[in-house]
Formats: sequence, structure tokens, C-alpha cells
Amino acid sequence: MAVPLQANDILSKLSQSKTFLPVEQAFVPDFVQQDNALKLSFQIADGYYLYKDKFKIAGVAASFSHPTYPPGMSHEDEYFGKTEVYRHQVVLSIPLSNIDVDAKLKVRFQGCAEAGLCYPVTTIEIPLIQTKTSAAATDAVLAEMSAAPAAVAAEDNSQKSSAPVSQQTELAERLGQDRSLWTLGLFFLLGLGLAFTPCVFPMYPILTSIIVGQGQQLSTGRAFSLSMSYVQGMAITYSLLGLVVASAGVQFQAYFQHPAVLMGISVLFVLLALAMFGVINLQLPSSWAEKVGNISNKQQGGSAKSALVMGALSGLVASPCTTAPLTGVLLYIAQTGDMAYGALVLYVLSMGMGLPLLVLGSTGGKFLPKPGAWMDRVKAVFGFLLLSVPLLLLERILPTEVLVVLLTVLVLAFALFLHQTQQLLQKPVVKSLLWLLATVLVFSTLLLNQRFWWPTATPVATPTSVISNADTGKFIDIKTLADLDRELAAAKAANQYVMLDLFAEWCVACKEFEHITFADAGVKREMAKIRLLRIDVTKATDEDQQVLDKFSVLGLPTLLFFAPNGSELTQSRVTGFMPPAAFQAHLSSLNPP
Repeated sequence: MAVPLQANDILSKLSQSKTFLPVEQAFVPDFVQQDNALKLSFQIADGYYLYKDKFKIAGVAASFSHPTYPPGMSHEDEYFGKTEVYRHQVVLSIPLSNIDVDAKLKVRFQGCAEAGLCYPVTTIEIPLIQTKTSAAATDAVLAEMSAAPAAVAAEDNSQKSSAPVSQQTELAERLGQDRSLWTLGLFFLLGLGLAFTPCVFPMYPILTSIIVGQGQQLSTGRAFSLSMSYVQGMAITYSLLGLVVASAGVQFQAYFQHPAVLMGISVLFVLLALAMFGVINLQLPSSWAEKVGNISNKQQGGSAKSALVMGALSGLVASPCTTAPLTGVLLYIAQTGDMAYGALVLYVLSMGMGLPLLVLGSTGGKFLPKPGAWMDRVKAVFGFLLLSVPLLLLERILPTEVLVVLLTVLVLAFALFLHQTQQLLQKPVVKSLLWLLATVLVFSTLLLNQRFWWPTATPVATPTSVISNADTGKFIDIKTLADLDRELAAAKAANQYVMLDLFAEWCVACKEFEHITFADAGVKREMAKIRLLRIDVTKATDEDQQVLDKFSVLGLPTLLFFAPNGSELTQSRVTGFMPPAAFQAHLSSLNPP
């Protein structure tokens, strides 16, 4: 039996003109739960309408599948442009599972009056009853829907139940259901795993250069203080950017990958490297330096602030790396709007990423050589490492040929430096090791260039936006939502599942997917069974943004999966890099033989 919601208990009173209805009278919600199915309806007053794309649902102590929204009416809106709206009534069927005590759904919606008033976003909470799973009861509730939507919903739910659940979806659900210290500990461990990914690598030479740049033997406590300041700066920036991305979408992520930003950061690291080589001396004007020196003499660890700033810049370096743990947190924030707890989890995740950096920096002060000529040589080594950071950043915007040339010059210069260094040494063993390392670097670089510029039997594969899919197909490049609808219709006619790859040239993990996972033979066999689509959102055009907004994309890479009937399998969405074996299993579960 339907239980009407009490407006005073769920909706806040909205102060409006007497010519308009209060929001709770303009859009009257009602619901009925029968076992593991919830039917939610809104009675919409005449002259008012609800936006189809403004519905957002989040579960607390319960899992759910997103409903299949019935078709809306086309409407040219003065606030949001051309969109779909509901008038008079809309009914949604929401499948439920894992319902715990005190479970509830949070439903967010927004509507307007045709007379010219647009209501603010409104959220209601629907209490759920803990029940046992009953397929018969669920079918009974679905049967109350109109014939056409019922058929679509039943088919969609059946396909979703058999589809694989991605890691980020599981993590988002865990955050919504369990806020214990165990959950925070899990995300700390996940962050520790992320510390060994390519996006975090540039932070190691940055931190070690800060330690070496002190030019003196540091105590363990002093080294720990500098390292902690650096890690805190990185964690704060990474957490704040995560909150912004969850609120503003993937376009904010793309802003920090603009060529001007990447080149500006690269120039900064080149200057820092030149300072390590002693070519330039980065310091304040003498009048400023004297004042700063007087202040620093009164403090212990005066360079902790600079370490904090460098850590904050390093957080920008890692920002384009979207992973399953990060996406799980962003998905939780986007669904629930719980910014405070989301920020806490992001900070814990970041501290896990920073733990190896903290250990490296803290021990660096203890094991670095004493001041002298050796220290200058050590600083030069880290100068070369700092020069590698711009190559990692500019990989997202420079042609591969240019990167190969720059990398060759850098490696050969480092090999020459090692050769000169070994000539100054007295111990035969150390001289031999440095000579061997320099020789290996030279021959490896020559071999790389020979294979890249003068391929022999098998050409070296170069980056491309179209990848072969076994012998039966390939990625189909599309651009707009209209293109996607056309391809989904073709897939429906052929009874095919669909995978849509959203990528950008600045996305490091996208290239890892392309050259590692998609190139795997086992993955190719699984991909041959489905229709493959790809959209390049590098230029962030209006059409690109429409696609990202349509599917509420939080970061790249993102892989969307669609059932043969055209509905998205939201729980199967993959965000962030996934190695070949795991991705092959994911595809196999999606489309079993």
C-alpha cells in the first residue's frame, strides 16, 4: 500500500510569491515498497514540470540499480536550453538489494513553473524496510507500471543483474554503507598501492631533490619534517582537486592538462634542475633574503613551507590519474553530496600514496653523503631526474618523435656524466659499476632509436586512435550523442553489447589501456564479441561536454558498457587503468559464451 510522504518531514518550506505553489505542492511524491522493489511517483501540478536529467538517487545502508526513466517531453527551457521534462506524472521503478536497518534512499530532483519560476534542487529521503529478496513480489510491483516501460525495465534489470560490478562501484557502495575505521584503512592501503603507479613516479625525484638541495647532512628528524610537509601539500591539493572534480565534472580535470599549464610546470622543473647543476642560483633579492634569513634563524625547519608548496604542485602532477579507488570516492560524493566525509577519504587515500615518499625522504637525510665534492655530484644526479619530469608531463601533448629525441639527449648526457664521474674515482669496483651503467644506457638508447626510426621485420606500433579488434572489428570513432544513439540502435538490431571508450590525449592511463590492455590477445578475443566505440574528448568541445554531462563522467579513462537494448550497465562502468587479466575477466562476465 502506498504511504504518502509528509512534506513537512521531507522537504524544506520554500518562500515564494503567492502566485506560485510551494515546491511540495507543485511536485507531490509518493512511494510504495514491496520486498526488493520500490515504485516512486511524482504527481505534478498543472503548469509545472520536472527535468528528466536532474534526478539523482543515492542509497544509505542499501544498494540499488538506477531506474529506466520513461521518455520525457521535449522542452525549450530558458534556464537549461533544449531538454526533456515530465508533466502531470512520472513513475520510477527502483530495484533494491542489501537493505540494512535504517536504510533509505535520497532522491534529488528539480522542476519549474511555466509562469517563469525555477525551483532550487530539492532532496527527499525515503525510508526503506528491511526485507528478504522476493522475485515474485518484485515482478508484482513492476507489473503495476505501464506496459511499455515495464518491458524495458524488466529486460534492463535482468541484464544488469548478470553484468559484472566494477571496483569503483563496489567501493562507492562500501563508503555509503560502512564508515568504520576499517573502511578508512582500506582506502589508505589502496592509496599505498597507487604510490607505485606511473603518475606518482615524478614525485620521487622532486622530494629527493628537496632533501639533497639542503646541501648539508640532515638529521632524521629534519628530513622527516621536510618530507611530511611535502606529503601534506600533495595530499591537500589532491583532495581538493578531487572535490572539485566530483562537483564540476571532468572538464576541470582537463583544465590542468592544458598545454600552457603543462609547459609552465615543465619550465619550473627545468629551472630546479639547472639549480641542481649549479648553472643558476635560485634565490631572493639580497634585501629580501636578509629579511627572510633573519626570520628563518628564529625558526626551526624554515624550508618546510617551500616543501609544502612543492608538494602542492606535485599534487597537480598526479591529478590526471583517475583510478578505481579515486573514482569510487568521487562517485560517492557525486551521488550523496557528502563533501566532508568524501574529503576525509580522499585525504586518507592521499596519505597512503605519500607513505613511500615519507619513508624515502626521512631516510634520505641519514644515508646521503657528507657535504663536499660528492654532494655536488649527487645533486647533479637528481638534476637529471628532475629533467625527466617534464618529459613525463609533455608526453601528453608532444609528438612521439619529439619525445624520443629529448629522451635520447637526456639519457646520453646522463651517461656522459657517469663516465666523467667514474674517472674521478679511486675504487676500482665503483669505477667499473659506473662505467658499466653508462655503457648499458648508451647501447639501450641506440637500440631504442634503431627500432623506432629504422624498424626491420615488424614495425613498431605507434599511437593511434583506432585499434584492431582481432580479425572481426575495430573501434568506431564517433563524436556526438546522436552518433552514439545511431550505433546503439545498430547494436540492438545485431543483439550486441557495446563498449564506449572515453579518452583524451593528455590522459596517461588512457594510453596504458591502449598499448597494454587493449593490445593483449585474450582481451582482443573478448572485445571481438562486442561493438567497440570511442570518443576523443581531448579538445573539450561543446559536443564532448554534452557526452560527459550525459553520463556524469568523473574522470578519464572511462569505459561505458551498454546492454543490447541500449541501456547503460552503470555498475559495470570502468574508470582508471585495469590490467589485461582483470579486464579480460570483466569482459567475460559481461558477455559470457
